[in-house]
Amino acid sequence: MLVTWKAGLVVSAAVAMVAAMSTDAWGAGRVAVAAPVAAAAPVGGWAEPEADVSHHGHVSLWGSELGLWLHSENHGPSDLAGATVRLRFSAVLAGRQEMPVECLQADARTVLCRTGPLPADGSAGRQLALELRLAGRPKAVVVRIDTVWNGGATDRNLQNDQHQVSAFATGDEYVF
Repeated sequence: MLVTWKAGLVVSAAVAMVAAMSTDAWGAGRVAVAAPVAAAAPVGGWAEPEADVSHHGHVSLWGSELGLWLHSENHGPSDLAGATVRLRFSAVLAGRQEMPVECLQADARTVLCRTGPLPADGSAGRQLALELRLAGRPKAVVVRIDTVWNGGATDRNLQNDQHQVSAFATGDEYVF
């Protein structure tokens, strides 16, 4: 069976979306480890692109409100047409939320956001700000941030795009 490069990317994107929708013990999505899709390289020996996506920012919790400010960038070596960031919360969101156009609420504890193009030199990082309402008034919320899809590129440095931060209901900024 011959799998074309384009078909391999479509299947990889579908696997990423299914993985984003799976659920773990506290209701947030979990990435399932799956074998990579074998894609035939186009004639000429095309190599898989490599990128270093990073996410940094801060989280604040006050009352039933959770604010998340995110800066995503790419340190190359390949440009990316975009990436998808998954934000998972230990607390349940209060119903459907009003989201920026780049984001969608996947379930009661998960939000997915696209970054848009990320050039390899890190010069044009993407900013995102979310103000979310929580069901109840938790004393603390754990937020997990990770890249669920990065345009099919390999990222060998996962230390700067996978974070877990606890935010206490003090209104303080907790940096990641």
